[in-house]
Amino acid sequence: MNIRILLADDHRIVREGIKALIEKHTNMEVITETEDGRTTVQLALQLLPDVVIMDVGMPDMNGIEATRQIIANAPNVKIIALSMHSDRRFVTGMFRAGASGYLLKDCAFEELINAIQSVITNHTYLSPAIFDSVIKDYTHLLSKEKFSVFSILTAREREVLQLLTEGKTIKEIASHLKISVKTVETYKQKIMDKLKIRSVAELTKYAIREGLTSLDT
Repeated sequence: MNIRILLADDHRIVREGIKALIEKHTNMEVITETEDGRTTVQLALQLLPDVVIMDVGMPDMNGIEATRQIIANAPNVKIIALSMHSDRRFVTGMFRAGASGYLLKDCAFEELINAIQSVITNHTYLSPAIFDSVIKDYTHLLSKEKFSVFSILTAREREVLQLLTEGKTIKEIASHLKISVKTVETYKQKIMDKLKIRSVAELTKYAIREGLTSLDT
């Protein structure tokens, strides 16, 4: 039986390249492609692929939040992060959300195939290029737990925060999330109160620093 793969990346050229390489393997197939986190969650829960190859820095909903929502509702789906970022915040963020693997975008194709084969057999895969630094950072994190946006904001607050930092207006967010303008304003105020931040510019800096969004989205 073929390994069914959902490919999520907001860069079309990246998706096309990965799809072409994956489909050279007779036991693997890309069943659909997405370019934002929210659509990725919807299609992953609808199609239940064996593996989702997930870009971490996507618009609308980032890969960490998308992973969290997929795993919460479909825990058997395996998720491999594919990212430009080797920073500990992105790596640990993805694994805490439920990802089974993490690769850098400049990895060799053979490494991606190895990662797919590894997670499909219930193993965890971490790119050797970042293994040492991640282990050092993670052991340090365990000894000194750090305050994080994920520990104090609700899922909806994280969604609103990302959309705010992507430059969307209150009205646009309300329309996008199908909630009222007043509700969005309430979420915005709660976010600022919790984070003790008073401007969207500061929120953007905070979101980038914590890995909730990134400059390459």
